Amino acid sequence: MIVTPKDAATVILLRKVSVRDEGDFEVLMVLRHPKSSFVPNSYVFPGGIFEEGDYTQDIEELCTGMDQEKARSLLEGLSSPEIALGAWVAGIRETFEEVGMLLAYRSDGSLLKFDSPDTIDRFRTHRRLLIEGKSTLNHILREEGLTLATDRLHYFSHWITPVSLPLRYDVRFLVTVAPEEQNALHDGVELTEHSWISPREALDRFKEGKFNMVLPTFMTIKELSIYKTIDDIIRVTKGKKIEGILTRMVKDGGKIIEVMPDGGRLPRSVQ
Repeated sequence: MIVTPKDAATVILLRKVSVRDEGDFEVLMVLRHPKSSFVPNSYVFPGGIFEEGDYTQDIEELCTGMDQEKARSLLEGLSSPEIALGAWVAGIRETFEEVGMLLAYRSDGSLLKFDSPDTIDRFRTHRRLLIEGKSTLNHILREEGLTLATDRLHYFSHWITPVSLPLRYDVRFLVTVAPEEQNALHDGVELTEHSWISPREALDRFKEGKFNMVLPTFMTIKELSIYKTIDDIIRVTKGKKIEGILTRMVKDGGKIIEVMPDGGRLPRSVQ
């Protein structure tokens, strides 16, 4: 029986660094727990499946520069405008849960900053309660007088888990600039490490067998590596024609591996 993939979103967080040979930006990667049921011991981007609270009418009121209709116009293949908006909200919520960074605006229009011990402690508590299911993103936003910075997330790509797998996800990849005055901290449960790394360095470390990535992540990093600046990446998302990429599993030398629709596959790493 073919499993219907669950809608999910992942966020590619970029930060500017001093100009160097590898480019002037890094991307935040997180390492999934080795006992994870999905892509264990692999570096991925923060993200996860949509939850019901990610696409309610009242959450739309808390989104800046994005609403249900606009979200649906940007995403192909989703069943309703409400669920389309969920890609942006789920991406922000999962990023906060997994790495502690919250893409939101204060009431004065400035980006949220963790610029005092009190603010850091308060949002650390918000994050813990959210992970434990004792709070909601909607509640946190209203209590803190925040709106989601959904206008800062740009649709980058769309990947669909192979039909033969028991766990399947229909994942929308969104790209954004990381908030400058917030520090990433992996959750220590689903994720065991986090790393800011240039795309070229990630590719080099993968080839050395030191930075495990699954095919969609590798291909995304490879695409990011062709750009020199963050502005170049954001610019290319404008009007970008995005179609879902459904990878497949094939036998190769006694192993089952994931391949692109055209047969492309991960390069062999040097162990």
